[in-house]
Amino acid sequence: YAENLAHENENNFLIMAAAGNDADNKEIVVAPDDFSGDELLFLDDDEEFLDVYDPLEPINRGIFWFNDKFYFYLLKPVAKGYRWVMPDPLMLGIGNFFSNLASPMRIINAGLQGKFSDAGNELTRFAVNTTIGIGGFFDTAKDHFNLKKKDEDSGQTLGYYGIGPGPYLVLPFFGPSSFRDGAGLLADSRMDLTYYLWEDRDYWAAIILKTVNTVALDKDTYEGIKRDALDPYLFVRDAWT
Repeated sequence: YAENLAHENENNFLIMAAAGNDADNKEIVVAPDDFSGDELLFLDDDEEFLDVYDPLEPINRGIFWFNDKFYFYLLKPVAKGYRWVMPDPLMLGIGNFFSNLASPMRIINAGLQGKFSDAGNELTRFAVNTTIGIGGFFDTAKDHFNLKKKDEDSGQTLGYYGIGPGPYLVLPFFGPSSFRDGAGLLADSRMDLTYYLWEDRDYWAAIILKTVNTVALDKDTYEGIKRDALDPYLFVRDAWT
């Protein structure tokens, strides 16, 4: 892990990376004069810099700026008001409900990747939570049968079959993605039962409720990134990749 980062001069950075927890076994790397900072990641003896293909960076940064303003000036205030009037158990129940509706997406993608055990796990979770869990408002499968959710999506399935991620892409409202995962989002939406339970305005009302509920349950993770990262765009991009 990177233990310290300091300016050596205007053009150079001093990166100190510790191998494991041994403070005496450190590798000092002095960056070249043309080092931009975009490649800065954690180093150890076996790792190389993560090469993120981001040819659309100017456009992505513009969308990132839009998403950032949308989050702070609209979504977060609404989520705070929502959190103020909604009790935590009800918010958790709503989150469980929408997660349960997305079970077919996880079942299908796990099966397409040959993860039949995970597909069976998700099928069982869906049956248990829909019935005993009262429509999915309670995650009975996890709480009482230790059946934990297996996160699978169409982007992972495409990657399983050898399709590369393509350029990094920031989507309006959705955030960090790639060409492959962006296409996967469309397929995922058609495997989510939310798409079939509501139509037109009711569908989008359900999506807004799901989004606001998700942000309300999150305790300022993005704010922490904004506060601590030298460049939030690069941090989010590299962390997501």
